[in-house]
Amino acid sequence: MSESFNSKDTFESSTSTLSTTSRLRPNILLCGTPGTGKTTHALRLCRLHSLNHFPVGDIVQKNNCHEGKDEFWDAYIVNERKLLKQLKADIIYGGVVLDWHTCNFFPIDWIDLVVVLRTNHTILWDRLVERKYNLRKIQENNEAEIMQIVLEEAITSFGPERVMVLTSDTLDQVEENIKQISMWIQQWKPHNFPNKE
Repeated sequence: MSESFNSKDTFESSTSTLSTTSRLRPNILLCGTPGTGKTTHALRLCRLHSLNHFPVGDIVQKNNCHEGKDEFWDAYIVNERKLLKQLKADIIYGGVVLDWHTCNFFPIDWIDLVVVLRTNHTILWDRLVERKYNLRKIQENNEAEIMQIVLEEAITSFGPERVMVLTSDTLDQVEENIKQISMWIQQWKPHNFPNKE
């Protein structure tokens, strides 16, 4: 994956819970292996529904929410506590689409829907070659997609009731995905889900 992480335990106690009643619009987390189309989906959704796009990888870099770079993996070592502090003020009000490859450290009461994008691993390989990823990163991400790492993290972290799994191999599928997520947005109300104990 693109970034490395500290332990979840280091920040859980530092983030107070946020009730869905404090926001009028949902927060959505778009996640998936790099190359599955997260940013494409996020930008479309934000334009259609006047939501705010938060590309988390860019936020990590621009706001120095990291402890430097892991040269072996060519990835930033994310400071999760600092990143969550950076995001919290905007998350409270809702209407945010977070765009990142993982989901397992966001507090459950921040997120109303987790969308996991899946892509055929041969298509994914070609996309990452086009991005000029080095071979090690291509192999790592391809293996993660085959093993459904992001999907398993999403279900473990948020429960299956908050997770929507969509295939993102073609432009037609992207259009269909946008329709499905849009339908969910239109039907969303606070208290759709209880907080996970």
